[in-house]
Amino acid sequence: MEAFPHHYTVTAQGSAHESSVIVSGDGVSDIATDAPAAFGGPGDQWSPEDLLMAAVADCFVLSFRAISQASKINWLTISCQATGTLERIDRKNLFTTIELKVSLSAPEGSQEDKLMKVLQKSEESCLITNSMTAAIALTTDIHIG
Repeated sequence: MEAFPHHYTVTAQGSAHESSVIVSGDGVSDIATDAPAAFGGPGDQWSPEDLLMAAVADCFVLSFRAISQASKINWLTISCQATGTLERIDRKNLFTTIELKVSLSAPEGSQEDKLMKVLQKSEESCLITNSMTAAIALTTDIHIG
């Protein structure tokens, strides 16, 4: 791992004649985005709101992968669904809660309490949610065998 601080630069470009915005970064594919249907957009492209929830879910899974590897915990598959609640408070739109629904499968003989500990540590370690003010609610479904 590189020494801190790390820097991440992304560019968003749009025009007056097109609804979508192109988001780009070095070494990765461009993403076309638009406003979500709830804000009058077409609803058929990734929106900033969708991308934020994608970052939360992705960060959780990547954190789990790193922590489980360091803890020598075996697992088979993981799925994290992030649902953010956007509200208007004091004339500002903000995410107030994010619900994480995590499903984890592990091999026969795995200890559920150890898996749960790694899942909780993953939620606490996610740099994306640690950078937000929204409350995080974690629910888990662990399948062994």
